[in-house]
Amino acid sequence: MAATNDLTVLQFVTPSSTASTTTTPVLTARIHPLVIFNVCDCFVRRPDSAERVIGTLLGSILPDGTVDIRNSYAVPHNESSDQVAVDIDYHHNMLASHLKVNPKEVIVGWYSTGAGVNGGSALIHDFFAREVTNPIHLTVDTGFTNGEGTIKAYVSSNLSLGDRQLAAQFQEIPVDLRMVDAERVGYDVLKATAVDKLPNDMEGMELTMERLLTLINDVYKYVDSVVEGQTSPDNNIGRFIAEAVSSLPKLPPQVFDNVVNDSLQDQLLLLYLSSIIRTQLSLAEKLNTAAQML
Repeated sequence: MAATNDLTVLQFVTPSSTASTTTTPVLTARIHPLVIFNVCDCFVRRPDSAERVIGTLLGSILPDGTVDIRNSYAVPHNESSDQVAVDIDYHHNMLASHLKVNPKEVIVGWYSTGAGVNGGSALIHDFFAREVTNPIHLTVDTGFTNGEGTIKAYVSSNLSLGDRQLAAQFQEIPVDLRMVDAERVGYDVLKATAVDKLPNDMEGMELTMERLLTLINDVYKYVDSVVEGQTSPDNNIGRFIAEAVSSLPKLPPQVFDNVVNDSLQDQLLLLYLSSIIRTQLSLAEKLNTAAQML
């Protein structure tokens, strides 16, 4: 490897005859929404000359082979048709900083923006393969090629003829995007191609209630279909439905409505108080600035 302008040009390194060429395939990539938000933020802040951004994925590997991706950071790079230059020193410094904060989060792969893999992806993947065994390659389609931000994950296997490495083959693996309702509202806004404004708290609650009503209607249709004999019953689904129904409080409808309304009023009161506090802090900051100027 040769250094050019503080960036390291990546080249393929042929594995030695004693090295093992077999790797254990990864079953699933479990991605936390923070990673997607970081990738999109880095893409927005990229230099004008950069067509895509790359970065390191941090997380852990679960006993069942699932890769739990919880964090990420961008890595500066330059890319042309025949070579890729990566700032490896910056990558190692960022990794050392992250390990000081959370030693349990190790390198599990790397990410790039775009609709898929290209020739430069093989070079970058080869570098991360020296950092960690069987790294994950995550792609986020920030160009909305199919109308939304498609997220895919790959693992790589070497195609070789004897001791000679011919190419790297990327195989897609399942992606499990884990998020709570509040994070899903933000993700739905993020993956939309055009958004007039971010939803406020009431609009976000309305979207959540509409999604909940849709799920309840789906459950109704499934139960009716099983009762009428159109669908074969599934014991696991029946157990989940029974647990969901049993978790609801056994209250008369009027009492239940009062409980929900009281809780909603409490939340609205908290929102009102937080708005007043933000206004007071903003006013105090302006008064302090004016006093310093005088």
